[in-house]
Parts: sequence; C-alpha cells; structure tokens
Amino acid sequence: MKHLKLVLIGVLTILSLAAHAADTIMIRNATVHTMTEDGNLENTDIFISGGKVEKIGKDLPVPQDDVYVFNAEGKPLTPGFFAGISSIGITEVSAVEESTDSALDLQEMRPEFDVVPAYNPNSSLVPVTRIEGFSFTLLGANSQGSIFGGQGQLVVLDGGYQSFIGEPVLFINAGRDASKLSGGSRAAQWMLLNQAMQEADSPPASTETALLTRAGRGTLSEYAIGGKVVINVDRASDILATLRFAQTYGLDLVISGGAQAWMVAEQLAAAGVPVLLNPLYNLPGNFDMLGARLDNAAILQAAGVDVIINGAGSHNARKQRQMAGNAVSYGLPHEAGIAALTSTPARVFGVTGQQGSIQKDMPANVVLWSSDPLEVTSAAEVVVINGKLIPMESRQTKLRDRYLPESTVIPRAYIKP
Repeated sequence: MKHLKLVLIGVLTILSLAAHAADTIMIRNATVHTMTEDGNLENTDIFISGGKVEKIGKDLPVPQDDVYVFNAEGKPLTPGFFAGISSIGITEVSAVEESTDSALDLQEMRPEFDVVPAYNPNSSLVPVTRIEGFSFTLLGANSQGSIFGGQGQLVVLDGGYQSFIGEPVLFINAGRDASKLSGGSRAAQWMLLNQAMQEADSPPASTETALLTRAGRGTLSEYAIGGKVVINVDRASDILATLRFAQTYGLDLVISGGAQAWMVAEQLAAAGVPVLLNPLYNLPGNFDMLGARLDNAAILQAAGVDVIINGAGSHNARKQRQMAGNAVSYGLPHEAGIAALTSTPARVFGVTGQQGSIQKDMPANVVLWSSDPLEVTSAAEVVVINGKLIPMESRQTKLRDRYLPESTVIPRAYIKP
C-alpha cells in the first residue's frame, strides 16, 4: 500500500506539472483550417487553456490577464503537421553509428524489434522540426538484415519522455530494396513472409527450422488480429501482391513508397488502403519506379485513396509541406494537400482528436503561418503543441544568431548571441 501511495503521489505530481506547463493563449482573427466538418473559419478566434482548445468563435473575450495574445490578421491557422515516417529522436547524425538507433543489424527476422525505447526527446532534431510547424511524427524501424523492419509508434514533438500516441506500427520491406534480404529474388520475399505468418499461427515443432523467435511469433500474431502494418513497396505489381498478402492474413495495411500506386488506384481504393508517398518522384530512379509521375497523389485522391505526404527524411522534415505544395500544383486539391499533412495521417493511425484537427475540448496542436503553409516562402510564426507555446529556437537558429552578427573588433565566429 505504501508503494501504491508513492506511485499515486508521483502520478499526481506529474499531472500537476503537466497542467502547469500548459500556456493560456488567444489567437485572434485567424483563418482556421479546422480539418473537420466545420471546414475553414474566417476571422475566427481560438482560446487555448489547460492544454486544450477551450473556445472557438468570433470576438471571444479574454477571461484573464495572464494570456499570450496573437493577432493573426487573417493568416492561416492549421493543425500541427505530420513529419512522416522518420527517425527523429532515434537518430542524431546518420553517419555516426552510435547516434543511430533506428536500424537493427542482425541477419535474422525480428519483427519484435521496437525503436520506441530508444527515443530521445532532447535530440536536436526535435526543435529543428517543430519550429517549422510539425507537431508529430511516426518513428520508423528498419532492419538491415530482414524483410521485417520492426516496430515504431507515433510521437508528439513536445519534448516529453512519454509523448507516444496511438498503437504500435509494424514495418515490412518488399520489392526491389528487400530482394537482397531474400536471396536476391522478390518472389522469395512472399515465400518468407507467408512462412513467417504461418509460423506465427502454428509454431514449428523444432526451433532449429524456425524463422522467428517466440517473441517474434507473438508480435506477428498481434498484428494479424489488429494493428497497422506499413509495407514499403513501389512497383504496381508488388503493390497488388501486398494487397493479396494483407487480405490473406487480415492485416490493417498502409502502403509507403507507392511510386506506381496511381496504376492500381482503383484496387487500393476498393481495399481501403492508404498510401504514404513522395509526390516529387517523377523519374525512373530504379526499375520499380519506371512509372513514377508528379500527379500520383492527385490520381490517387481522385480515386478515393487516402494520401499522406512522406519521404522528406528526418533532417529535412520541414520540406514535407513543400512536397505537398508540389502535389497541389499537379492537381491535388489544396485542402487535400493540407489534409495529407494533418487529418489524414491522424485518422489513418487512429489519433484523430489528439492530432490533425482543431476541435473544441481537444488537445491544442496548432500553427499560425505567415501565409499559405504549402508555399515554400511561408514560415511558421506561432507553434503550439499540447497547449504549450513552443520557443522558436533550435540548434540551427542558435548557429545562425551566432555567426550572423558582424563586429569590427573580432571575427563573427567568436561572437556569441
């Protein structure tokens, strides 16, 4: 009982600190992209208190003195953006092995590999990403020796140690990139994947012939009854094979890559399978991408496929909105472009309300932009994550401030802001 009391006191203390950390914020006269059925609300105020959007309306009164007030002057206010599948917080410098925890270098099938325990909210990539208007990302796993990449999860970029939302996600590699992991043949990929799923359902009598560990079988069994499975694949024929595989084992599938997804848009729509894609692919970078085209996102969206923008990478996540802007320039409706960075990933990964929309009594994750957020010349002016006003400062801005000033006395390199 004593230990239970200590735990309860600790929990209450944490909740108290969390509540104290939330700011009271009023944003006036914004064009609010709610990303809900309410649509876009012009000249609208939002009042944020206790970590949530407390009020949305026109000419709202300020109920107290200690409030951060921003006059948007009609500028767009959107939900925080989705930074795609990334290794933000689990990779610092990609070329430095000891700072990278997103990949497993074992020549074994280990679907139980989970990158979540390695997440570091103090990584320099977290503030670099969030001051650009991005409030959440999906931590990806990538095994270097197996078709099964491992597991990851959505994380809110608020700097907290326990900021994970949604359910775990399993990553699988297929197509060209995974051929070297399956004896040099993509046909063998499906042989191994089928054997692994069958083994999860009916463990082999001898562990010597097993593809999976006991923990790995348990992991696959859980995804067979629920949970998102992201399979990275580009070629149209491989996408169809992926759909058949997912249907066979009842997997809740999401396609990533999808360079040729437009070719099978109708099948994807019929199966209700979303696609995370890079809309800048327009050249045959390899034999799996011979049909890449810039209007891929527009074709998929018109067919009824949920489209999510992805692929800018961990160190350049800010470019995701530029990628969405390119998709819009090639036919994707503008609001669908914003949805591909907000409400669609939130809905697909089961965190609607927590991210991806602006709703009363829901967590406040909003960004005030200087102008159209899909324009490359625009910038985030105010960022609020979980009701907390984010300082617009990162390692990059500190370096800029240090080296930008000029002095006639000493070189700029020696000046500290």
